[in-house]
Order: sequence, then structure tokens, then C-alpha cells
Amino acid sequence: MRRIILLAILGLTLASCGSPDSTPTSGGLRVVAAFYPLQYAAQQVLGDAATVSVLTPPGAEPHDIELTPQQAGEVADADLVLYIPGFQPALDAALEGRSNALDVTRNIAELPGPEGGTDPHVWLNPLNMSAMGAAIADRLASTPGVAARQQTFNAAMDALNAEWRAGTSSCEQPTLVVSHDAFAYLAAQYAFTQVGIAGLSPDAEPSPARIAEIAELVTEQGITTIYYETLVDPKVAQTIAAETGATTALLDPIEGIVEGSSADYVSIMQTNLQTVRVGQSCS
Repeated sequence: MRRIILLAILGLTLASCGSPDSTPTSGGLRVVAAFYPLQYAAQQVLGDAATVSVLTPPGAEPHDIELTPQQAGEVADADLVLYIPGFQPALDAALEGRSNALDVTRNIAELPGPEGGTDPHVWLNPLNMSAMGAAIADRLASTPGVAARQQTFNAAMDALNAEWRAGTSSCEQPTLVVSHDAFAYLAAQYAFTQVGIAGLSPDAEPSPARIAEIAELVTEQGITTIYYETLVDPKVAQTIAAETGATTALLDPIEGIVEGSSADYVSIMQTNLQTVRVGQSCS
């Protein structure tokens, strides 16, 4: 029943939601999103009142993007640029001093990062997606229909959060062993403990000592699943799984969309939920 309700709510917003790699809908406002989750939130809240483009192309790892001259011009000419400070240093530099930049995390209580500062992966809690949508709607409050679309988006994210809460209410294994520290907000929302093999950057190579430490943890706690990610080489996760007898499973941090995928934020989060339910032995 919960899934039916969620799909019904999402059906109200289909007109404003293109696929991640589709041509954005036409509109008077030009909005540029740093990477996919921000694009998705903007599309839901702004609908056909804006053209929402994205700087990180499908299949690309967003942490390390460098702006092309064309993208730099797009950023300069946009009515609004959506970003998360500290996540993409090249974009931070391009936006310094610009009045058309919006930090979508301004209404979100950010978690500390494992290496200092704050953790930027806020979108893996659906309620934070609602807060991002509210920040966009507040900034563009005069846009026709934005208030109604924001309410619909909030309802969809509330339903998705309820689906996750119900699906993870009883899990035998509370520890999530993941490729890199991208899942702290998801873990905090649904009573898991994240253990990252690497740090905040998916490109970081863990030391042999760290790999040994994780393998020991997996053995001691009887962890059965090591999660790897889209857009990142799974070899380290596979190595630890092979050493400990665990299995591997794909858990998507939704930092970007795989080339040619027809999935969206909600469908990926639902797939993640089913993966976690199996991997963490949830009843």
C-alpha cells in the first residue's frame, strides 16, 4: 500500500520530471545544477517554469569535475546555480562572489565529515531532499506554481522516507560497510552505523592497514555484505569480501546517473532499500 501511495504522489509530478540525461524542459528561468540530485530536486519544484541543466554528465564522477569554458559561461549566465559547498572545489572557485549561487544545504543540519569539515552527501536522506527543494522554492518564490510543486515534492519525499523506515525497522546487522563515506545521512536516518573503506572521496586509495582493519571488523561482527558503488571501481570491496567470505552488493550513492539509465532519484532509493534489506538481514 505504501508503494502505491508513493507512486500516486509521484505521478502528479511526472510532467516536471525528465529523465536524468534528457533535454531539460523549456522555460523562462535558466537553472544550473552541480550534479544529479540537485537537478532532480529543481526539476520537481520548478517544473516547466525553468530549464534545469546539470554540470556533471551521466557516467561522470562529480567530485572531480573541472568546468569547461562552455560550462563556465553557463554558470555565469544562469539565473540560479545550485551547489553544495566543498563537494566540487572547481565549482566553488567559479561561484566565489557570485550572487546567482545557492547553497542548497543552508536549511540542513550537516553531519561532520570523517576528515574534518562537514559531510556533503545530504541527499541520501529524503527529508534533506525536501529541505533542498524548499531552499530552491524560497529563492524563486515568485515562479508560477512553485509553492504547489514544492508541497507535492515534500509529500513524495515523506512517503519515500516512510517506506525506508518501515523497510529497515527490524534489521539483524546494523553496520553498513561501504566503499567510501557517502552514506552517513542515510545511516543516521535509519539507525545504521556507516563504516567506510575509503574517506569522503571515492578516489582515495585505502591503506593496507585500513583494509586489514575492515576485514577484521567484518569477521568479528559477522557482516555478510560489503557494498560497492556505481561510478567507482569495486575491486577493494571485492578483495575484502573474498578474504572474509562476505558477498558484495551495489549500493548507489546517487552522486550521478549511469549513462543510458532511465532510473531517477526515487527508483534508485527504492532499489537501495531492497539491497539494504537483504544485505542487513531486515525482516
